[in-house]
Amino acid sequence: MARNPILPPRYFGLGLVITLALHVVVPVITIIPYPLALIGVIPIVSGAGINIWADQIFKKQKTTLNPFETPSVIVREGPFACSRHPMYLGMVAILLGTSLLCGSLSSLLGPIVFWLIVRLRFIPAEERSMIETFGDEYRGYSKKVWSWV
Repeated sequence: MARNPILPPRYFGLGLVITLALHVVVPVITIIPYPLALIGVIPIVSGAGINIWADQIFKKQKTTLNPFETPSVIVREGPFACSRHPMYLGMVAILLGTSLLCGSLSSLLGPIVFWLIVRLRFIPAEERSMIETFGDEYRGYSKKVWSWV
């Protein structure tokens, strides 16, 4: 029986829990006081919008969202015209916005942990899969479009 890998949304949820728990349990110091911390709403809304937009494009293109499955197409439209990994970018933005809302130094650990997991576990495998599936076509795309932004 094949093992079900943990997918990025679960790590995102873990990052959110880490962000909020560290703020509540070990707030260390406040680096962004209220009401300035409300600026965190901007990356939260932007990140959610990017994720919804990218998800809709994947569904329209009928390709997989699962990073462990073989993609059927190189998506180049919408946020994929600016970032090869806009969904991860959106999730990091949401976590960063949450940290800004919290305002504490310790809450920044959640977005950092999530970014490291995505950067080390998912992106290299996805990039390899895209190159194996699409070859030079994907290499050309990756030369024109940044990994994050």
